[in-house]
Amino acid sequence: MDEDWDTLILLDACRYDMFAERTALEGTLESRISAGSTSEEFLDRNFGSGTFHDTVYVNTNPYLPKLGLDDDGTFHAVIDLLDDWDQDLETVHPETVVEAALDAHRRFPNKRLIVHFMQPHFPFIGETGRRIAAKGWSTEQGDGGGGEQAIDGRTVWQQLRAGTEGTELTHELAWEAYCENLEVVLDHVERLLDGIDGKTVVSADHGNMVGERLRPLPSRRKYGHYYGVYTPELVRVPWHVIESEERREIVAEPPVETGGQTDDVVEERLDALGYR
Repeated sequence: MDEDWDTLILLDACRYDMFAERTALEGTLESRISAGSTSEEFLDRNFGSGTFHDTVYVNTNPYLPKLGLDDDGTFHAVIDLLDDWDQDLETVHPETVVEAALDAHRRFPNKRLIVHFMQPHFPFIGETGRRIAAKGWSTEQGDGGGGEQAIDGRTVWQQLRAGTEGTELTHELAWEAYCENLEVVLDHVERLLDGIDGKTVVSADHGNMVGERLRPLPSRRKYGHYYGVYTPELVRVPWHVIESEERREIVAEPPVETGGQTDDVVEERLDALGYR
């Protein structure tokens, strides 16, 4: 929060290397070391002990309400999108985030804006990703037809940790779907950038391990992200700066009531994202 920006766009679980290889956004790409290797740790360490009444948070991540950061006056306002959940994809679609962020920018023109997209975090919503049946944690999902494999309630990363012999899922397919998720959300980020003014930074809360091993001790290949593990794949994140000649006049004001989220909804969304 001490960095200089008017809008901060967070891409959940976006590694620096995958972003650097795929971004076509104007601006200057740098990197930062995140304060956490999971969303929970990132949110707690950046916002848990402060008040930011000059900032509006457009949120898709269940850990923000889980940590109570949506109802204790941390921000001027929190625009929570967990009720705008796409039941088929088991996540919040990036188009929904763009619409909410543009509306928040119109409603709060003199506030900093944090826009937290859920992608490229699993579930995968691109054409390739949707062929992988593991869209969420639901144990009711089975053979989805069309040649999709049953998932037995396990996420993509859990399947890869356990081994996928005899299935169609491979390391390469998961990486392709993960990168595709980033490309999908970047298309929507470009639309958002066209509709907001001021200096914008595109970053991430943390990264993700996709088959790397922990060093220096030998280990099995790791998939997903782990609390308190600070490998480059997990904590080196993009910091893409898009300058603007026009800057907002930011004013801190008392928080406004925007409505909290129920515990049941939070737990359901965490399940769908593979946190249980």
